[in-house]
Amino acid sequence: MKKVLTIAGSDCSGGAGIQADLKTITAHKLYGMSVITALTAQNTTGVKSIMEAEPEFVADQLDAVFTDIYPDSVKIGMVLSSRIIRVIADKLLEYGAKNIVVDPVMVSTSGHRLMCEEAMDAVTDILLPMGDVITPNIPETQVLCGFEIHTEEDMIKAAGKLAEKYKGAILIKGGHLVNDATDLLYQDGKLQWFRGKRVANPNTHGTGCTLSSAIACNLALGFSVEDSVANAKAYLTGALEAMLDLGAGSGPLNHVYAL
Repeated sequence: MKKVLTIAGSDCSGGAGIQADLKTITAHKLYGMSVITALTAQNTTGVKSIMEAEPEFVADQLDAVFTDIYPDSVKIGMVLSSRIIRVIADKLLEYGAKNIVVDPVMVSTSGHRLMCEEAMDAVTDILLPMGDVITPNIPETQVLCGFEIHTEEDMIKAAGKLAEKYKGAILIKGGHLVNDATDLLYQDGKLQWFRGKRVANPNTHGTGCTLSSAIACNLALGFSVEDSVANAKAYLTGALEAMLDLGAGSGPLNHVYAL
């Protein structure tokens, strides 16, 4: 059985973060492991509070995983402090981690920055360069590139700019643009569009976590980056089309719709 490690924050309501990642990994019939960077008190209506883990404890968790059950891929989600980012980077280098997917959780859906400037610098300078695949959405890409993105041409321009700094594949998620769920993959100078229909489901809590975890699952199974993205998008579409409706706000997906 292939093993996938998620490094992210915990969502007590189960729709995003570690919980969404582990459900996604299980739905792919793989073995999931987690290193928790923060605890959050949140639900479908918003985040009430966050309690960060101590960097030393994050390091202990990483040691525990890598010295016993070595992962075939790693997904990194919410990390809010530069100290923890440095610990993660050091440990992944120490253990030679492979198939690293970085979902830079930097900006909320409403467009608010989720971390201080120092932490954002650590993400861009330390974490993203380690990614075999990075998966920013439109607001995050705008922060990384320094200009607004309104069209597919803007996405192409942004991908080229990110590729000047990061060697890994870049998947810009276009869900914040208008009519469809079109994503752009830039890898080794090659552009590839992944065009999908927009599912008319207001419950989208945890979609970014789910997609990046599904990509990590497919990489662990030995698929190419292109096929991993295509398979992950198909899985996410199915989870949205299942039309699970829980909570008073933007609810979670049905991660186990196929079981």
